[in-house]
Amino acid sequence: MRTNYCGLIDAKYLNQTVTLYGWVHRRRDHGGVIFIDMRDREGLVQVVCDPDNVTAFQSAEKIRNEFVLEIMGTVRHRPAGTANPNLVSGEIEVLVQSIEILNASLTPPFLMDDENLSEAVRLEHRYLDLRRPQMQANLRLRYKVAMAVRVFLDQHGFIDIETPMLTKSTPEGARDYLVPSRVNIGHFFALPQSPQLFKQLLMIAGFDRYYQITKCFRDEDLRADRQPEFTQIDIETSFLNEAQIMALMEEMICGLFRSVMNIDLPTPFPRLTYAEAMSRYGSDKPDLRVPLVLTELTDVMKEVEFKVFREAAQKPGGRVAALRVPAGGELSRKEIDDYTSFVAIYGAKGLAYIKVNALEKGLEGLQSPILKFLPEAVVNVILARTGAKDGDLIFFGADKAHVVNEALGALRARAGHDRGLAESGWKPLWVIDFPMFEHDDEENRWKALHHPFTSPADGHEDLLETDPGRALSKAYDMVLNGSEIGGGSVRIHRQDVQSKVFRALNIGAEEAHEKFGFLLEALQYGAPPHGGIAFGLDRVVTMMTGEESIRDVIAFPKTQRAQCLLTHAPSAVGEKQLRELHIKLRHVEALKG
Repeated sequence: MRTNYCGLIDAKYLNQTVTLYGWVHRRRDHGGVIFIDMRDREGLVQVVCDPDNVTAFQSAEKIRNEFVLEIMGTVRHRPAGTANPNLVSGEIEVLVQSIEILNASLTPPFLMDDENLSEAVRLEHRYLDLRRPQMQANLRLRYKVAMAVRVFLDQHGFIDIETPMLTKSTPEGARDYLVPSRVNIGHFFALPQSPQLFKQLLMIAGFDRYYQITKCFRDEDLRADRQPEFTQIDIETSFLNEAQIMALMEEMICGLFRSVMNIDLPTPFPRLTYAEAMSRYGSDKPDLRVPLVLTELTDVMKEVEFKVFREAAQKPGGRVAALRVPAGGELSRKEIDDYTSFVAIYGAKGLAYIKVNALEKGLEGLQSPILKFLPEAVVNVILARTGAKDGDLIFFGADKAHVVNEALGALRARAGHDRGLAESGWKPLWVIDFPMFEHDDEENRWKALHHPFTSPADGHEDLLETDPGRALSKAYDMVLNGSEIGGGSVRIHRQDVQSKVFRALNIGAEEAHEKFGFLLEALQYGAPPHGGIAFGLDRVVTMMTGEESIRDVIAFPKTQRAQCLLTHAPSAVGEKQLRELHIKLRHVEALKG
């Protein structure tokens, strides 16, 4: 029987005989004495093989990195001056009595403590990558987060209930992953984008408080913080309003950071309306560590000579805004050009600027190619509203509001961090009062900003039919350091209100019945007021570990092309399987045509 994990053998085991199992991290031959750093999930222990023990020493000579061993030996102090304070086992070593090689290993493609590895190599050999201490620590922290969430929710009366993985396709959000049915020819299941409808049905069923840590699937373009399959902490409760739900979830997240990371988040979390967040920060998930804010200038740009500003200010839904960067006058032309290229990613056609060299000199103390197109009175308004000081640089965005917001919002975060203006620590907040809908100009119709089951704000129900663009919702997002970590809302619990929302979304009665008939029917049988939230477990753990990609906190992730390099999935399937599913593949050439 194993005495304990390698990394947990310490001074309390002195002079005891221990049995250990693990992998060879490194083998070192020092003048006839062989040292083995033996590793398991808890860390390292130093093992010493003395040549006087002929049998054990002969085994040790055969050992190489990543061999799997069983070691029996005596715990003793390390020699004076050789202790390692960074290890639990740093004061001791194990003098080998016997070694059994349980399995040999090929020479691994990389060392387990190598920090400069390509992601492709890591993902191709993920079972080895996961042996690395950093990855072991990441997944152990993920486990602690999940356990802390379960403990909190259990203590507050939530019940863990599983919902189906094979469900109905309701393509109102992201693209579904479809699963063909062999039994029901020509029909398809969809993998769930979230358990949204089922958790609402559980509230109607009277379970009152539900949670689930579950997989969700979305067939969408990937980024560093997205995967085709991801893990969601899904929560729903009845008879609480949005303020009560937010208070409970704030308590959960604060407790989570306290228990897992020994960090006290600042409470209460500040609350920003969606309109305030977009106006001040250009984002509905602002990083409050960055003190920079956007300045509204649309009203003063409607008659200026500069065409870019004037047209943006005059067009419906247009915006002109400024971003003051303290001491930004130090930026080189190349740095400004780099920022110009950066905002182009978000649709900005350019990035005008004014350098403030000396305010006391008036226009002569300013530097910009656009100054000749702006009246002095307008320039003075810009300087006053932005609070400009000598040495500052003012960037401008002018376009449709959503382009300006996305471009300047992203620039605000990047410049704030680049220029060392961001504070350290954790800055949580709630964003509330989201619009019910956003307009899709291409399809010329309204789409749900969150999802179509979100309740309208009090007093906004009539707007669903008269002026959908003005209708606000009972939705709320929890944001931390510029990332949305959770989003939720109070749901619609009345069938007539749900039907109004479907009509506002241009979903007719027949289509609504086909897609959501089961929900509309269920809402007629005493549905309680209810609401909930879902947290992205992968994203929360990524932030806690300080990793840049959620792939580093998922055991077996996909690449940005939605591929598994370890198993080579997705892959082609045989003709027999396709025939059983009554599926015939179209030729690639035909698809290109």
